[in-house]
Amino acid sequence: SFLFGIVLLSCTTNEIENTIVTNNSNAIPVYNQAYNENFDADSIDFIIQNAQNAYVLIDPFQENITQHIATIKANGNQIGAYISIGTGENWRADFTDIQPYLVSTAWGEWPNEFFINTVSTEVINLMKTRIDKVAGWGCDWIEFDNMDWIFDDELRATYAFEVTQNEGIAYYQELCNYAHLKGLKCMAKNTVEFASNFDGVLYESYNNDKNWWDVAGAKNFLNTNKLVIINHYNETNPSQVYDEYIDIYGDKIAFICEDRNLQKYVHFNQ
Repeated sequence: SFLFGIVLLSCTTNEIENTIVTNNSNAIPVYNQAYNENFDADSIDFIIQNAQNAYVLIDPFQENITQHIATIKANGNQIGAYISIGTGENWRADFTDIQPYLVSTAWGEWPNEFFINTVSTEVINLMKTRIDKVAGWGCDWIEFDNMDWIFDDELRATYAFEVTQNEGIAYYQELCNYAHLKGLKCMAKNTVEFASNFDGVLYESYNNDKNWWDVAGAKNFLNTNKLVIINHYNETNPSQVYDEYIDIYGDKIAFICEDRNLQKYVHFNQ
C-alpha cells in the first residue's frame, strides 16, 4: 500500500510540472508504480528519469517491469516489491493455487480480490515462492499489502474468514523472517502491531481520514531509524497535509501524495 506549503511556492515551474517538490527534509523520496487509488501510478519512464536515492515501490509481477530494476537501482534507488499477503488476486499467475484457501465472496472495494480464509502450509509456501522471485530479481524490499486483514472485525463479519489474529500474526512474521534470510528488508502495511521484526512501514492516508493509525507505533519506528512512509490520496493541497504530518512526526517522515488537481502523484524529495 508514498509534503510543504511555503516550500512548494518556491519551486520552479519545471519542478511543479514534473510533480517533484524539493525540500530540506531528512526523509527519503518515494515513488510508487505498484498501485493507485484514484489516478495513475508513477510510470517506469517517469521513475527512471526522476527518482534518485529514493524508495521505489514496483509490482514486479506485472509484465515488463523486472527488466527495469537494474536501471532504477543505478540511480541510487532502493526497490520495494509489492505483494498482497492478505488476499488472492484473480489476475495473478498463482491464483488457481491459492484459490482453495480464499473466501468465496470477492472484496467489495476491490472486486478482483478475495481475502485469505485459512493460512495453510500451501499459502505460506506460495508466498515464499513469490519472495524467492523478488530476491532473485534484485529487489531490496518487499511490501506486504493487506497484512492487517486479520484485525478488521467488520471484514471478518462480512466475509467470515476463519484465520485467527494469532495465526495471521505468525504468518506475516514468518514471511518477514524468510524475506530477511533472502537478503530483503520487510515493509509493513498500515500496521506495526507485532511487527517489530519489520524494517519499515507504509501507511495509506486519505483526505477525509488522516493519521488514523497507531501514532506511537509509527513514532517508535522512526525513533529506531526505520523507514516510515505516508501514501496520501486524493488531496487538493498536498503541501498543507505534509506540513500537518511534519508537525506530528518531524522531518524523517517520507511522503507521497495523489494531487487531485494534477491527477497524479506529487513527490516530496530531499
